[in-house]
Amino acid sequence: MSYKNSILLGTIGAYNDRFHQFQKPRTFEERLEIAKTIPRTDGVEPVYPQDLGHKGEGVKALKASGLAVSAVNVNVKTEAPFINGSFTNPDPEVRAKAVQYVKTSMDLAADLDAWMITVCPLIDGWDYAFQVDHIAQWNWMKECFTEICAYRSDVKVSIEYKAYESRNHIILPSMGRTLHFCNCVGADNLGVTMDVGHALIAGECPAAELAIAHDAGKLFYVHFNDNDRGADWDMLPASVHIWETLETLYYMRKVGFDGWLAYDVFTRSGDNVEAIDATFEIMEDLDKLLDKIGEDKIKEAIASGVPAQGYRSLIKALL
Repeated sequence: MSYKNSILLGTIGAYNDRFHQFQKPRTFEERLEIAKTIPRTDGVEPVYPQDLGHKGEGVKALKASGLAVSAVNVNVKTEAPFINGSFTNPDPEVRAKAVQYVKTSMDLAADLDAWMITVCPLIDGWDYAFQVDHIAQWNWMKECFTEICAYRSDVKVSIEYKAYESRNHIILPSMGRTLHFCNCVGADNLGVTMDVGHALIAGECPAAELAIAHDAGKLFYVHFNDNDRGADWDMLPASVHIWETLETLYYMRKVGFDGWLAYDVFTRSGDNVEAIDATFEIMEDLDKLLDKIGEDKIKEAIASGVPAQGYRSLIKALL
């Protein structure tokens, strides 16, 4: 493994859906202390402002923990002002507020020696036909990120795309459109967070999307989890799509990705701390599976182009 493991701190706190609360609430300080006890933890991904505070009140505790920071996750979706959008809100004052959230997060990321923020514009999009002005939305989005990227060229701005949720349709739903958006903005410090689960619900092949993001020079950050492609269930990696997960890890090796991996893994049953510990172990074992199959067998399977030959060879290598 050449990558580094990061814990999304929200995964070891309370988790709510529309019907229930799963897991018990924990303070930011409690989650930091727990993160330090989980083997294979290289760092954490805190959320601004929920973890770090609007004025960075949580930075002192984070620095005192001794934990590295992979990126600062900017939340511009759950607070009341953003109910009708953040970067695409028709109100310019709300758009300015969203931009300021990102700028503050960039300053905090620099202070924490992370030098990267990740933002998922989940509230930006639409639910119905003729609900929004698509031309205006796209232009507002470009204006916001042009200003953001120009604010600090030394901090990477990584966009995490998603097809739907909170909106039925999110303005950046896929790798292709997100890379096009990055190209439109034209900033060297603007790139992509590829969430494997988000790629799956978008009907994408995660390994292929990772490869083209790398080719574009825009693969900044990767989140791992799994789902059934029906919804973003944030399940343990490879619990459903073991071959797709292995293929993604293989292409991470192939392109030489040595950055941070973070894990959106939220568990409804059992202990959520144990789930993160298991996630790290699963990822390590998946790497070992790739080693056991071997580079030659993988290349043979790809070169044959025939699934019957390829999978027979891959599976025999695991026996």
